[in-house]
Amino acid sequence: MKKCITVVLVTFLLLISTLTFPANAADTLNGEQIFSIHCAGCHINGGNIVRRGKNLKKQALKKYGMDSIEAVISIVTNGKSNMSAYKDRLNEQQIQDVAAYVLEQAEKGWR
Repeated sequence: MKKCITVVLVTFLLLISTLTFPANAADTLNGEQIFSIHCAGCHINGGNIVRRGKNLKKQALKKYGMDSIEAVISIVTNGKSNMSAYKDRLNEQQIQDVAAYVLEQAEKGWR
């Protein structure tokens, strides 16, 4: 009985630790700083000074299939049309952080 309780407890603790401390978790505070330096020139307050309709607002992200972390990471990394690629300027963690920040702000309505 004691062994069974120990196994259950260890399993539970392992599960909780992976949920609480995921590897390479995005840091939206870092993402905000990166966004301010590299992105805000064209995307101030989630807008787009180059192509108005292709902004970072929730509705536009959804319309263009950019409403997932993978999609935002891909476009930040590789660029598309007028959007520059940042794979040579930002590392993977920075790209993940800025992508998480963009999606978080889109959910909040860029307030």
